[in-house]
Amino acid sequence: MDRLAADGIDVVRVTYPDLIGTDRARDVLLEELPRACAHGLAFCRAVYHTSPQGDVVPVSGGLDAGLPDICVRPDLDTLVPLPWEPGVAACLGEVVDPASGTPAPESPRDLLRAVLARCAEHGLRPVVGPELEYYLCEPDGAGGWRRYAPDPGVVYTAGLRADPDNHLLRTLRHTRDLNVGAISGNHEFDGGQIEINLAHSEAMSAADRSFRFKAAIKELARKEGRLATFMAKPFNDAGGSGFHLHLSCENAEGDNAFDDPAGPYGLSAGARHAVAGVLGHAPALAALLNPTVNSYKRFGPDTLAPWLVDWGLDNRSAMVRIPPERGSGARLELRLGDASANPYLAIAGTVAAALLGVLAGEEPPAPLEGYGYDTSRAAVLPATLSDALDALEADTALADVLGKDFTTSFLSYKRDEVARFHRHVTDWEFTEYAYHL
Repeated sequence: MDRLAADGIDVVRVTYPDLIGTDRARDVLLEELPRACAHGLAFCRAVYHTSPQGDVVPVSGGLDAGLPDICVRPDLDTLVPLPWEPGVAACLGEVVDPASGTPAPESPRDLLRAVLARCAEHGLRPVVGPELEYYLCEPDGAGGWRRYAPDPGVVYTAGLRADPDNHLLRTLRHTRDLNVGAISGNHEFDGGQIEINLAHSEAMSAADRSFRFKAAIKELARKEGRLATFMAKPFNDAGGSGFHLHLSCENAEGDNAFDDPAGPYGLSAGARHAVAGVLGHAPALAALLNPTVNSYKRFGPDTLAPWLVDWGLDNRSAMVRIPPERGSGARLELRLGDASANPYLAIAGTVAAALLGVLAGEEPPAPLEGYGYDTSRAAVLPATLSDALDALEADTALADVLGKDFTTSFLSYKRDEVARFHRHVTDWEFTEYAYHL
């Protein structure tokens, strides 16, 4: 407290992820921090079951249990000043059920922690490098939003031509100072779309940093009077935003367990088995890495978003790409995920599928050659969120690693989302039918 006070900090923001990866938080005055650390902060457990529109979804342990509390304690090891908010530092919160003293089944951070413990039992330490894209929007003057700087043909550019207000430079510097591992950024393929790359690290750190990065991007955009969205495909006339995960594993000696100069493709047996596991569990993984109704509008031929369950060597049209680096850089890149995914769930699911592949010891099929999207060569991924949820429910091996309580809660929450969507009359329907029918 003395050090924080000396640094001009008088408020600590305690934040944690809900089921969809949105940050939930409470601001604590510095003088109250010891009490928050000793006793925790009370939140209603149904925060995990609350939809983006404020509906409380009837998931077990929420409404049916009388809306009990969870307890969130500040994790001061994660404390960092907010560069854009003078006097405020932020930290992550550890979530427990006060009745049992155990983590809440829906807690994404604890789910990942449990999956990583399973990996540690087999001498593996997953390392993850996240890549996230988002769209920056500004008010359109009519109560809606339009893309910021929507000029086409600006992929892999930086500077005022694609970013006339220097949003990227400000954001890159702020996220650097937030210590989330931001290393570089550029304008992405479509107008108003931006990508900032984060360094690779141990999987929990990668998830923490991705979570804090997404929250920071949205906050910084609001300070500019804009909206940053990690929605999978926010515009009909533009591509989607991805959440690519680069995955490798370290062995007990700290070496990259995916590298083997003598192995096929320069990959170890464990790496090939991990690829096979990710391919084998891909339909279920879609529910975690493509978790919204909107997610499935990002897929399709010629989108550079995965459409089929396949893998390739340095091939961006494949779902799993093996980048050309070997040695310490040997890894797989899972291109399945979109930016709306909860980082903890996306990484937990990917690591769990890779672990199952390693334990099964199966080899992947021959890698894709040439441009993909040929349904005669590979299976098609789920086409809707409903199909992906069914695949997750049917994948009992993956559900066992993730935990049955979590899987049941996630399925209930997301199926309610699908049901609400199907009851909603869209603008497309009115435009298509109202005049002629």
